[in-house]
Amino acid sequence: MNGHSSFGGRIETEGSAQRLFLGLAATALLVLGVTGTGAATAAADTVTKTIPLGADPVRVAVSADGSEVYVTTSDDNAVSVIDAATYSVSGTVPVADGAAGVAVSEDGTRAYVTTRNDSVAVIDTDTNGVTDTVEVGTRPYGVAVTPDGEQVYVANIDDDSVSVIRTSDNTVTNIDIVDGGPIDVAVNPEGTRVYVVNEHDDSVSVIDTATNAVMHTVRVGDSPKGVVVTPDGSRAYVTNFDDDTVSVINTSDNTVTEIGEVGDGPLEVAITPDGTRVYVTAFNDDAVSVIDTVTNTVAEFLEEVGDGPEGVAIDPDGSRAYVANNNDATVSVIDIDHGKCTGSLCFGS
Repeated sequence: MNGHSSFGGRIETEGSAQRLFLGLAATALLVLGVTGTGAATAAADTVTKTIPLGADPVRVAVSADGSEVYVTTSDDNAVSVIDAATYSVSGTVPVADGAAGVAVSEDGTRAYVTTRNDSVAVIDTDTNGVTDTVEVGTRPYGVAVTPDGEQVYVANIDDDSVSVIRTSDNTVTNIDIVDGGPIDVAVNPEGTRVYVVNEHDDSVSVIDTATNAVMHTVRVGDSPKGVVVTPDGSRAYVTNFDDDTVSVINTSDNTVTEIGEVGDGPLEVAITPDGTRVYVTAFNDDAVSVIDTVTNTVAEFLEEVGDGPEGVAIDPDGSRAYVANNNDATVSVIDIDHGKCTGSLCFGS
């Protein structure tokens, strides 16, 4: 398996911010765990199911009640709907060419899917039918819905913009991003800030949702791809594909620290509802890294997932993570263990 084959693509970038690497801390904790002398503990997660899908699964989102999982399958121009109770595909929703990003509103009534034909498909989750197709910017990818469900933010890679969809009537306004290649977006829990990852310029733009203006630009690692905000809004975690790190932004002052050794080619990222663990897909390692948010070190490295893991999402109760494996067209289901294992760290094999 070589390189990143999905819709977003691997983009070479130049320059990076000064970083604080925490890889040595992770190594020290591992030694303590192996010897049994460390006080820290970590949960041991397990891949329990592998679900076959259509060609080229990219992104994942879970319904508000956790009963359904939505997976975009780019080459099939569709969204696969997985029944979380039976781990089987219960339906397929056709959309326009090249389904990419997907997000579900907090009330669970709508799913929003970005497509290669510069549009967003609006899916009624009750019927799993497309109710509207909204034109946005060029090559949309990442998508996020505000907590109140009133606005949807879409990152448009090729025209350096973010489209904002007003959900009451699906009208669109566009925000120009100074930095290039916006690929992913995340909204903080209060709905006041949007974090936009710019893969061409190694940065994150911070948007004020009241004015839809860019407030800050934060420098991160090399070729950033994914972003997630903690449930308390205090930090944003950003994957950096080309230097195999995760940047952690302190949202109060936009300072950055960096977590190293998260695997080869970190792509997408998700966080548990309690904010204790961050899950990072390592595309070139066929693995998922699990970060302990208290220490900001890698606590687990799960190698049981499929070929080319890309999208990742966690269900609302924090019991399962779903990973879209791009190269072998499957979804891995990870049971999240909230118990503690002996020693310091538990690594999958």
